[in-house]
Formats: sequence, structure tokens, C-alpha cells
Amino acid sequence: MAIVLASQSPRRQELLARIGVEDFKTLSLDIDESYPEGLSPEDTVRYIAKKKCDAAAALCAPDDLIITADTMVFLDNDRLGKPHDEDDAFRMLRALAGRGHTVCTGVSVRRGAQEERFAVSTRVFFRPMADNEIRAYIKTGEPMDKAGAYGVQSRGALFVERIDGDFFNVMGLPVEQLGLVLARFGVKLL
Repeated sequence: MAIVLASQSPRRQELLARIGVEDFKTLSLDIDESYPEGLSPEDTVRYIAKKKCDAAAALCAPDDLIITADTMVFLDNDRLGKPHDEDDAFRMLRALAGRGHTVCTGVSVRRGAQEERFAVSTRVFFRPMADNEIRAYIKTGEPMDKAGAYGVQSRGALFVERIDGDFFNVMGLPVEQLGLVLARFGVKLL
């Protein structure tokens, strides 16, 4: 059995290695990440994680253990994806300033016919931010490939007042819950 992380996210790869999964393959997927209207944030990320898992399963051996994830940022009921450009990043960060938002990650784990899906939500609270701080952060380039236009594991941490919930979920992989699921699939991490 091979463990396959169907993600090119360096953060997810790092987190998987940190919890003791040392020998895993990565797989890059290019899928349509659309989803039905009216889903809750948790149902949305679970839905996309399953779509990714279905796509990965078509490329993997039947006994491979496949892990997929999808992370989204929600401010009120609005989804904040990856910014299209610097103006979009500024708009997102300005909206997040001085407020709380929710980061949801959906995960799907599958081997053969056995599959488990779950979602974890974490509340993140930003301090108020001046426009010049936001512009300086955008100039680092860090926000451009991240949902919600920030990376909590890097300079984006300078804006975080507090986090209620799983910090690693905000990075893109809720490792505590994933560890419990992997144990049910026979992967011993401790």
C-alpha cells in the first residue's frame, strides 16, 4: 500500500510529514472545483475533497491510501478564494481586518471501497490593519496563492489576534482529526 497525498501544497506535505507519515507520494490534480449552490461551508469543502479523491482514485492503485483536502475561507457567508490579483488581495484583507472569519478544510481519505470524509472549522480573528500594512504584505507576494489572501504560517501571522480551533486546519490540514482517521485505516503514527 502506498500513501498518496493528492495535493501539491507544500504546507500539506510538511504537515503530513510532521505527524509521522514519512513515506508518501504526491499527486497533482486539475479538477473542476465547482460545487452546488446552497451547501454549508463544511459541506462545500467535503464535496470538493470528495471530487478530488474520486479523481485521484482513477490515477492510483486500488490498494493505495489516498488523502485529499480542500480549504476555504468564509467571511460571514461569503467565500474568499485565492486572489486574482493584488487589488483582489487588498479587497479581501481589508474585509478581514478587525474581524473574525472561518477557515474550513474538508478531507477525504480512501483505500479501495473504504472512505471517510470530514470537515473542520476554525475561527480566526484579525486585528485592525492599516492600508499601508496590507499593501506591504501584498508586496511580499505571500497572499497571492492562498485562500483568503494570507498565510497564517508566515507573515500573515502578524495580523492574527487569536485562533479558536485547530491551528493546522488554517494551514490547510487538520492533523488531529486526520490522525484519528488514518488510525482507522491502519496507519500507525505513534
